[in-house]
Amino acid sequence: MNQLYHPNGLFVDDEETVYVADRLNNRIVQWKANATTGEIVAGETALWNRVSQVGFPTDVIVDKETDSLIICDRSNRRMVLWPRRNGACATTIISNIACRGWTMDENRSLYVSDNEKHEVRRYRIGESQGTVVAGGNGEGNRLDQLKEPRYVFVDRDHTVYVSDCYNHRVMKWTEGARKGIVVAGREGQGRGLQQLSFPRGVVVDQLGTVYVSDGGNNRIMRWLKGATEGTAIIDGQEGSLGGPVGLSFDCHGNIYAAEFYCHRVQRFDLINKNEIHLH
Repeated sequence: MNQLYHPNGLFVDDEETVYVADRLNNRIVQWKANATTGEIVAGETALWNRVSQVGFPTDVIVDKETDSLIICDRSNRRMVLWPRRNGACATTIISNIACRGWTMDENRSLYVSDNEKHEVRRYRIGESQGTVVAGGNGEGNRLDQLKEPRYVFVDRDHTVYVSDCYNHRVMKWTEGARKGIVVAGREGQGRGLQQLSFPRGVVVDQLGTVYVSDGGNNRIMRWLKGATEGTAIIDGQEGSLGGPVGLSFDCHGNIYAAEFYCHRVQRFDLINKNEIHLH
């Protein structure tokens, strides 16, 4: 079990175990720190339309409170709670949603992007409909709109950051805001340092620095708070990065990127500028 097939989102826990949404294999794969092979922890069957399976999963996070995985089950148009205990059954927690990416805040509210409705919704525990917290005004490029949003990050102030994929930008929506603010990506699609091309994974540190998978440019960009252009901290022009999608940090500040076209996850040591092929 040492292969992936077009991986999407990923999650790194406190023990540096990596969980990968192995999209075209219809499964979630777990790779423990320093492991040479992975372990299937959800999915993998042709019968992916059953409640006990997943189809084309696009994102995953570990919920410590319930000791479960929560998965964007793309083909089944749902969010599913998948217990890690043997014999426990998977449960659909949100239905009829074109989910692509999601995250969770400290209250265990879920923030889920819907690329068909061009919005991000917050679902508090027990809610089935949720509340729009970004977009929701139709497809477009106005500051109150999104166009096929992908991945989501929420900070301690409940500010939502979303990769507005087909507008080639990252948007920031403070809690209760009617409009967003562009924090990365300006002047449309391109490869300039002020531009992005089909951004995917997004992570924001405590200083407000935005890290984003610039998928169409095969690079990972860093935008300081308030900056008008970014810095390519990992540039894949020489083939070292192939279609980065999911993005995550571990507790040591290493950054992990799932590569859609290279079918792998890499870990990058940003301090020493080393790259390690993990999976």
